[in-house]
Amino acid sequence: MSADTSDVILSRMMSLHPKLIDLTLDRVWRLLVALDHPERKLPPVIHIAGTNGKGSVLAMMRAGLEGAGKRVHAYTSPHLARFHERIRVAGALISEAELTAVLDECEAANGGIPITYFEITTCAALLAFARSPADYALLEVGLGGRLDATNVIARPAVTVITPVSLDHQGYLGDTLPLIAAEKAGILKRGVPCIVGRQDEAALEVIEELAARLGAPLQVHGQHWHITEERGRLVYQDETGLLDLPLPALIGPHQVDNAGIAIAALRRLGFGDTACEAAMQNAEWPARMQRLTRGPLVEAAGPAELWLDGGHNPAAGETLARTLESMRDKPLHLVCGMLNTKDVSGYLRPLAGIARSLKSVSIPGESATLSAEETRDAALRTGLAAETAPSVLDAVTSISAAEPATRILICGSLYLAGHVLRDNG
Repeated sequence: MSADTSDVILSRMMSLHPKLIDLTLDRVWRLLVALDHPERKLPPVIHIAGTNGKGSVLAMMRAGLEGAGKRVHAYTSPHLARFHERIRVAGALISEAELTAVLDECEAANGGIPITYFEITTCAALLAFARSPADYALLEVGLGGRLDATNVIARPAVTVITPVSLDHQGYLGDTLPLIAAEKAGILKRGVPCIVGRQDEAALEVIEELAARLGAPLQVHGQHWHITEERGRLVYQDETGLLDLPLPALIGPHQVDNAGIAIAALRRLGFGDTACEAAMQNAEWPARMQRLTRGPLVEAAGPAELWLDGGHNPAAGETLARTLESMRDKPLHLVCGMLNTKDVSGYLRPLAGIARSLKSVSIPGESATLSAEETRDAALRTGLAAETAPSVLDAVTSISAAEPATRILICGSLYLAGHVLRDNG
């Protein structure tokens, strides 16, 4: 079996449906039936939806559960450097042999009938999870919630809704209540849901649906509270107070994400050991990640090099808050974005913090904005901006002009994945 067998199968799967995204559960249910319902053979599931913070919350919960000695399956998307990152089986990235086997089986069971790439690969993940013992399975929603391919678990142990904001309006609706309704579609009758900080318009929708389903909510600011005090994390709910280390993941927004993860762990019955491990051991690449080795770091010379994959206006605001606390060095951005995103909305919060921006296109991505389009959007926000032929050229140019600086590569998880692959 060659090392790239799974890549060949995945490439074929990309052509099974004319659309990359086509939200419905019909095709998923059909394939799950053909596979003898792997979704019914999973350990207790934690299902996570929301606009921002899903991955960070999942990473913290995985660290917490594993810190308590539990074996954990985890399904996330998109991947950064390699598809295998999406599927962790009992704590380890799925092997090439196992991935190839479940992809082969799903492809055969599907029989060439139209199905999206995300749908068939989600079925493959569930099949892998069903065949390996574990104590919990963490499932991150791909897009929305109600019609997402992960929304096939009849009764999760807990559901989670992280902050909801405007994103993917072409698929989920153009208002916050409409988007919140799609995210809240993961709620199940009688199943508790942990709800992160929300705008009132989104919270009203979530609360209304939860009331209809009899799904008990634990809402940030109502049932649990999280604050940073004197360099520590203080969490409080009706059962008491926890004094914990700050999250290993960087940025003030991770305090709220930590609260969501702790609330979910507490709901599952875990105590101090799991909550401390969730704070100290979580890793989540391309979320304010400091790059410390590789060709790009060498090209940056004395300049600090950072990477972040946030890509919508809410992520831009979150990133700006993080960078506000890092004013010790001048900041320059290297940015590439997809043409499905609100580029100016993402960049506007960063305009008062960064000295300049170099725009790039994202190699190998058909939906990339051109470097010129990203530059023009940046100029409209007041950022000094110019194009660069590549990330490497941008980093080299910035470092040569201002060595004692901080460079942040940002704007897209697809760009982040390209950077991580190229940087080794």
